[in-house]
Amino acid sequence: MTFVIRRLRADEPALYRDIRLEALRLHPDAFGASFEDEAARPLAFFEQRLTGNVIFGGFRDQELLGTAGFMPETGAKRAHKAHFWGMYVRAAARGTGLARQLVEAVLDHAKDRAELVQLSVVSGNVPARRLYASLGFEPYGIEERSLKVAGRYLDEVHMVRRLV
Repeated sequence: MTFVIRRLRADEPALYRDIRLEALRLHPDAFGASFEDEAARPLAFFEQRLTGNVIFGGFRDQELLGTAGFMPETGAKRAHKAHFWGMYVRAAARGTGLARQLVEAVLDHAKDRAELVQLSVVSGNVPARRLYASLGFEPYGIEERSLKVAGRYLDEVHMVRRLV
């Protein structure tokens, strides 16, 4: 399966909103944000996400099948770091290599902008943890009870990929 990976544009907030809300609705355990909070946000919120961050999309034809975000830290003492966030691949594209391509796009974008990239992943998401490890991310800590979803606590594994 062939995909086009590109940065989502500021004029695509509805496209981004659709896939983001799907991710939050179908996989509430995988994200720090909630469907209810983001569904209540105006379209301008998603437009700001696209202009304030770098969000890559994976497309087959004109269909957006996956997203992954890059957010640099700010301030003199943290500017060497960035965050990988918001990874989601629709069911139709899972197992096709799209997730790997999205992570690689973020890392390629990061290489001239950061010295290291951090991410957090729910400890029970073994496929995601394997993918990140295969791309050079290493765990550096576990945050117990990081998320609380429907009365259940979830731990998150913090991972880092050093670029220099």
